[in-house]
Amino acid sequence: MAISFATEAIPIEADASGVLRIGKTRVTLDTVIAAFSNGATPEEIVQQYPTLNLADVYYVIGYYLRRPPEVETYLHKERLKRMRYARKMRPALTLRVCAPSHGSLCRPSNLDHAFAGR
Repeated sequence: MAISFATEAIPIEADASGVLRIGKTRVTLDTVIAAFSNGATPEEIVQQYPTLNLADVYYVIGYYLRRPPEVETYLHKERLKRMRYARKMRPALTLRVCAPSHGSLCRPSNLDHAFAGR
């Protein structure tokens, strides 16, 4: 019996904002690659994100392993976008925290402590 070798598309789709998601789920490429990079197996990733299909996770990890520079470039750009968004949102958050009812939270030293590590 002969095995037929069909070409299958990698189950990665860009949403309206350009974020890459796995299959038809809301789980991002960033999430799967981060879990894999932190030592999670594809089975553990699917347990953590049950909307994912195990075969899709294997495909995505295989794609990443074959094209690390391309995927790392995308991941780096996404991290930068998130950092810019966080910086942009910090003033709005600071205004909410510094409402008169919060008193001592408005001191700069307390704000710096509140945002440390973010």
